[in-house]
Amino acid sequence: MKRISGHFQGLYWRQLLVIVSMVLLTLFLLGASFFSLSYNYAKNQENDELRGRVEMVARLAAGYLENNPNYDREDFRQLAVVAANVSDVEFLICDTQGHVLLSTDKALEGRVVTMPEEMVKDIREKGVCSRRSDLDGLYESKRFLMGVPAMSLDGQAMAGMAFAASTNASLNAMWQGFIGLFFMTAFVVLMVAFMASSVTAMRQIQPIREMVQATRRYAEGDFDIRMNDYGREDEIGELAASFNNMAESLQQTERQRQEFIANISHELKTPMTTIAGYTDGILDGTIPPENERQYLQIISDESRRLSRMVRRMLDVSQLQVMDPLRSGSHFDLCESMRRVLISMERKITDRMLDVEADIPEEPILVLGDNDMITQVIYNLLENAAKFATPGSTLYLGVTMIDSKARVTVRNVGDTILAEELPLLFERFHKSDKSRSRDKDGVGLGLYIVKTILEQHREKINVTSEDGVTAFSFSLATE
Repeated sequence: MKRISGHFQGLYWRQLLVIVSMVLLTLFLLGASFFSLSYNYAKNQENDELRGRVEMVARLAAGYLENNPNYDREDFRQLAVVAANVSDVEFLICDTQGHVLLSTDKALEGRVVTMPEEMVKDIREKGVCSRRSDLDGLYESKRFLMGVPAMSLDGQAMAGMAFAASTNASLNAMWQGFIGLFFMTAFVVLMVAFMASSVTAMRQIQPIREMVQATRRYAEGDFDIRMNDYGREDEIGELAASFNNMAESLQQTERQRQEFIANISHELKTPMTTIAGYTDGILDGTIPPENERQYLQIISDESRRLSRMVRRMLDVSQLQVMDPLRSGSHFDLCESMRRVLISMERKITDRMLDVEADIPEEPILVLGDNDMITQVIYNLLENAAKFATPGSTLYLGVTMIDSKARVTVRNVGDTILAEELPLLFERFHKSDKSRSRDKDGVGLGLYIVKTILEQHREKINVTSEDGVTAFSFSLATE
């Protein structure tokens, strides 16, 4: 029992873990994709802005680099410092060999700085240079540097070079802001997903846990418990409805089993008590010798009735596992009805009954088992003859209604009460009025009729009014 409970508890956490993992994976993929796109876009934007600034400074530095006497170098220096402070970029003005002549970066003041040879080469050959470098250890960490040539005033020759060194402070600030926002959003989404998935998983697992408890109760023989479908119309609701239907079926089966045991105990007790009582009476001399033959005949009759009862119960057990429609064979219903009338001739004559037979000469082919349907007609006709008023008329006929053959057996006798009609087809049932007439019956004839027709996917109907009782059933012709 504990293992089953743990299984469903594990199912809850397993489902919850799958949902949360999917949310985490989705957040990670979305975050990585968004960061990659936004970072590249921001980087390209900053590169364009950085190139625009360094090109502007390069144009302004032309006079400084050509040592123009009319050029105010101090004003240019202050202008470069202002531009560096405003744009968060450090500018380096170099000669054509890459030696730094002017720098707005205070960390490089008073130091001899030469730009790396590969960067100078890129400017000379490509007209632009963009690299990440720490300038051979001058910077604590690598910075993004972009360099362009500074052309002479006449635009004919390169007077020097201008470099812009970005600290990526704005980009780093954006990245840090994005990271903080992403993790905060991810936490909120994860909490919402966790609560929603927890409620959903519990909603799905709770009915299953209740079903486990219900099956335990069923195993203990308690079939009164029913599942709550929670008003759901999904698979869980269908499963709960199926569970309740199963419980109804089990409860009905158990009730029938108990009734069957009670009925068979009662039915078997009567002949066995009679047999035992008369046998003991003969053995101990209670019954006079001259009466022994009479009581031995009673013992013989009760023994045969007991044998018939057991045989009928075996017949019922065999009928319940047969499928007469599986072969799909047809037989002539009219011929079967004629055979039953012939076999019943003596019983009908002994009861001084007339017979009205409405059986067409043309064959009516129906789907089913010939022997089983013959047994149905025989049982119904025998039952009708047994309880018919002597001198009355029995009716046996067949008609076609909606592509089905409908068989009717009718007699004239005592009217059966309306509340008694549904009980006629139960095992071992006998009405009080019939007990005096049906000394040899075992109460299984009509039950066998119902069982056979149920195997043919059909039902039997009975009516009783003004002394006329009619049994009727249908059989498919195709």
